[in-house]
Amino acid sequence: MQTLAQSPTEDGFVQNPYPFYDRARAAGPLFFWKDYNLVCATSAAAVGAILRDRRFGREVPAEKLPEIPPHLAPFYAVEAHSMLELEPPRHTRLRSLVLRAFTSRRIAALGPEIAALSHRLIDAMPDGACDLLAHFARPLPVIIIARLLGVPETRAGDLLAWSNAMVGMYQAGRTRASEEAAVAATGAFVTFMRAYVDDRRARPADDLITHLIAAESAGEKLTTDELITTCILLLNAGHEATVHTIGNGVKALLEHRIGAAVLTPERVEATVEEILRFDPALHLFTRWAYEDVEIGGHLFRRGDQVGCLLAAANRDPGQWDRPARFDPARPQKPNLTFGAGLHFCVGAPLARLELQIALPILFQRLPALRLTEPPRYANLYHFHGLERLAVAH
Repeated sequence: MQTLAQSPTEDGFVQNPYPFYDRARAAGPLFFWKDYNLVCATSAAAVGAILRDRRFGREVPAEKLPEIPPHLAPFYAVEAHSMLELEPPRHTRLRSLVLRAFTSRRIAALGPEIAALSHRLIDAMPDGACDLLAHFARPLPVIIIARLLGVPETRAGDLLAWSNAMVGMYQAGRTRASEEAAVAATGAFVTFMRAYVDDRRARPADDLITHLIAAESAGEKLTTDELITTCILLLNAGHEATVHTIGNGVKALLEHRIGAAVLTPERVEATVEEILRFDPALHLFTRWAYEDVEIGGHLFRRGDQVGCLLAAANRDPGQWDRPARFDPARPQKPNLTFGAGLHFCVGAPLARLELQIALPILFQRLPALRLTEPPRYANLYHFHGLERLAVAH
């Protein structure tokens, strides 16, 4: 297994990490990333196998539990109830309860709202040049998830700010200042959500918070702390990646001078899947080994951590022909953008629906949409999204 050094905050990597992934994958399915002190998987087979293997998981083994600094205790007190960070049986119980409320029927019913909001945001765009992220990609998913939960969309700015601060805990090169911002955002978010959970317990409504309160499985319900953490998780995960995916997808469509033609009803699904494969929003996801496991010729010992490079797996030439080419017409195959196995993203159907509805409307309404400056990616790794998307229409 080769050892490679690559700072995740170096600008060349931030702007285009794919050559590094190609170099890492060329020597085998695993490599040691020196900067992270982490063995990482790059091939579609290895990443998929690790994500689906129950001998790996998200929950930290007891002997590896870190000592949490006092200033970070409020953040991790919330994370302790997140199904994203748990394994069975707690994960099974939480996910089952959430899926009883977060149904495919409820998601599909959002279609007309997504379309209407897309039109509204386009109508409100300034004439001439503007930042498409600020005017379209950011507000659309956060307003939809706020409506779904039943919190006022007028607080979308606060929700975005809190979410951005919290996900800063997972970015490379975090600082004491970013940690303190995340803790402050966590406190504000918890206070905000607790008020709405308490209100919905007293006054039920037809929204996701009410349905999460009512959800029951084998006689069990979500506790208030679990409810609050689940709502925060759905808000954060329900818009953060979608914002980046809209931006990355529009960038790809404009750079290749295609848009409306590949977003017709018969082609939009394949185009969205290619956007998700080609330039995903989340690049690195980790797992812990719960027992000794051999993958790709390497023996992981219990307590070892492994990085799954989703974006590298999505460009594996063993899985896709000419994977570095953006090709909405390519035959569809499952990609790993939303993960796999027990932790497959609960919000994937909503993200796909938003992309399949919003992108065709954007390109139909703005047929002259064009870039006015070269897009640059923000230094957010292990997320991958643009600083801004300057366009004219």
